[in-house]
Amino acid sequence: MSELGNLAGTSGAEWIGRPRHEQLQPKAHPVLPCDDPFYQPPEGFQHADPGTVLRSREVEVAFLGLIPQPVTAVQLLYRTTDMNGDPEASVTTLIVPAERAAGHVSPLLSYQCAIDAMSSRCFPSYALRRRSKALGSIAQLELLLIAAAVAEGWVVSVPDHEGLRGMWGPPFEPGYRILDGIRAAKNSEHVAVAPTAPIGLWGYSGGGLASAWAAEMCGKYAPELDIVGAVLGSPVGDLGHTFRRLNGGLFAGLPALVVAALSHVYPGLDRVIKEHTNDEGRALLDRLESMTTSGAVLHMAGKNMADYLDEPLEDTLARPEVKQVFDNIKLGAEVPTPPVLIVQAVHDYIIDVHDIDRLAEWYSAAGADVTYHRDAFNEHIFMHPLSAPMALRWLTDRFARRPLKDHLIRTAWPTMFNPITYAGMVRLGIIAARVITGRKIRRRPL
Repeated sequence: MSELGNLAGTSGAEWIGRPRHEQLQPKAHPVLPCDDPFYQPPEGFQHADPGTVLRSREVEVAFLGLIPQPVTAVQLLYRTTDMNGDPEASVTTLIVPAERAAGHVSPLLSYQCAIDAMSSRCFPSYALRRRSKALGSIAQLELLLIAAAVAEGWVVSVPDHEGLRGMWGPPFEPGYRILDGIRAAKNSEHVAVAPTAPIGLWGYSGGGLASAWAAEMCGKYAPELDIVGAVLGSPVGDLGHTFRRLNGGLFAGLPALVVAALSHVYPGLDRVIKEHTNDEGRALLDRLESMTTSGAVLHMAGKNMADYLDEPLEDTLARPEVKQVFDNIKLGAEVPTPPVLIVQAVHDYIIDVHDIDRLAEWYSAAGADVTYHRDAFNEHIFMHPLSAPMALRWLTDRFARRPLKDHLIRTAWPTMFNPITYAGMVRLGIIAARVITGRKIRRRPL
């Protein structure tokens, strides 16, 4: 009998057996997900319902892999779905506040890191662990913002929303993985999430894109989840336009990573790459698959994909196989059912503000409740921490089920000029200092 019991011909509701739970091993060095047996789903997992916990373990979380954090962290391997509707597995890391108020229902936040790479070294489930070797992973820095959410008294789910193969860019499936990670958190026997706990989503850049897919997919894929709000920070509304915008520039590595991943998902794109990319270009895409986000950006800075083609780049991008991919991966497939806060800097050199303008307008016209903060003074990188106090306040209001005043709220006043921002940044600074020194994060009083 398999680890899940004999699942042949059964539904997830008839699942028998118990998933294995591994106790914390403080001195163990984490193994890369691509080599770690924990990530391999047991035989018969495909017959379980999406969100079923297949395996769990306790882990140590550490800042930059070096500074252990005094929090409870549990990782769950769970059953989910890819973009074609086929069963697969993924992992989420649940981080629980050290102090939880008695009788108080803790909200559940799914925080999506900007993984932005194919290398399993960048998966949050690896990068957040103590003794991980993930230099160049953005998730290690985002622990500071995850800690801010934990300090609010929220249980935080940090999913590997790119799946076990690190697929960055495909549509739909990041949302499925996030939503099934939330289901797994609610199903877990090792982290107490109240059935009535309100649920929120938050992510920025690549994490904002993943959060947007979850907000779009939740109404049809997981209508039972009580998702009360989603913060979409600079959510890469049009990856095709972003490719053209960044190719040949300082951040050319980001769209090149997307192309490397999508070639594994779309056979037509893979065929075009093999037919029209020279040996050097194909070797470059292969090397990108093992690089961290920062490593790929540094390696690809200033490189133009046109230099590796046997025809003009625009001719390649105009091919039906490529156009179909870029059309398919664009946000706006469905209308978000929860209210959304969209945060976007006007002077963003990575994500074109006009792409996000169109996304916000489409969401609103289609009936979604949209708060759009279009920051008139900021840029991409600093917009994330500077908007964090706003995101936390907005999520707090959604968890408290306070009503939104209008169907569409649009703001432009720069966060840098808002005194409330600096009050929030002081608290974030205190939390960051505690994370960096490995001290307990004090919960905000109720």
